[in-house]
Amino acid sequence: MTTLELCYISSGIFFIVGLISGIWKYIGIIQSEKAEAREYINILHRTSLMYSFATLLLAKFVELNPYSERVKFYSVLVMVTFFSFAQITYLLHALLKDTDNQFLKPYKLGKIHLPPFMIHLSMILLIIGEIGGFSILFWGYIEKVLF
Repeated sequence: MTTLELCYISSGIFFIVGLISGIWKYIGIIQSEKAEAREYINILHRTSLMYSFATLLLAKFVELNPYSERVKFYSVLVMVTFFSFAQITYLLHALLKDTDNQFLKPYKLGKIHLPPFMIHLSMILLIIGEIGGFSILFWGYIEKVLF
């Protein structure tokens, strides 16, 4: 699989998840007395659509970046992995109906209490992976244009 194929396949998967979770959101709205879907259904829906377009942006920077296919592939793979990790977390919270704020202490996933280091470590890795992955793509383009 090429890096561009990874971007486009990821974009399509995120978009279809956004569309399907939109149906789930609508069902939640019509079944709610307040006409509101649960928080993590909203978050899943919104972020799926955002990630679908984010991966299209990544595809453009892959095209503009002069680095090797391997460097670009792993940069994108890291970002898509963390986008997916976030989506799975939102999906689990939506299905489990366990919280409307995953960062509220005590941290939990269903009935399981998670140790704080696990939450903080996963967020630190996500931040490094997403910003690092994009920085490689963006810096390659900057380097190409300016130097």
